[in-house]
Amino acid sequence: MSTRTRAPGNRRLGVLISGRGSNLQAIIDAIAERRLDAEIAVVVSSRPDAPGLERARRAGIGTVAFSHQDYDSRDAFDAAIARELERRDVGLVCLAGFMRLLGSRFVAAFPNAILNVHPSLLPAFRGLDAQRQAWEHGVRVSGATVHIVTPELDDGPIVRQAVVPVLPTDTADSLAARILVEEHRIYPEAIQAVLDGGWTIDGRRFVERP
Repeated sequence: MSTRTRAPGNRRLGVLISGRGSNLQAIIDAIAERRLDAEIAVVVSSRPDAPGLERARRAGIGTVAFSHQDYDSRDAFDAAIARELERRDVGLVCLAGFMRLLGSRFVAAFPNAILNVHPSLLPAFRGLDAQRQAWEHGVRVSGATVHIVTPELDDGPIVRQAVVPVLPTDTADSLAARILVEEHRIYPEAIQAVLDGGWTIDGRRFVERP
């Protein structure tokens, strides 16, 4: 698996999904409305039956599905996806509900060029069902985070965050629905910020030029 650095001016996105693709749709809409200056080169799914694939097809975007069951190791699965992204000249990889943990070799192949959106205020409530984790913990605020992906789960420099209050009347589901609205808002903003350049990584901090 080769290592690539995102070329200046390369605004071709590879969006990785596993499910319904609502954040994919938010990216598609932001591009169509010219709030995001980018192009989706390909949508890759870890499930051939993911509903998000149909969203991509309706938008005229090429799609590919990879099942991890067809590969004898995670490295082999990751390498197959990386080759597809490289073949499509992808400059920035965007995880949008992709339910497979990418290994260190994949992350190294796209240094500081993989984004993920997570439904909590990281570093709190990493992993699955973060909204329910927050609700059960009794926090007063939760939210959404877009971060640069590292080999560690839900780790890496934070690009954008949005706060969502946890209401006394909330259920885990109602909280998740309101967090999702903020995910859809901040993910295109974060993608634009990364594509525009002029930022550096200082320790764990994503620092944008004033």
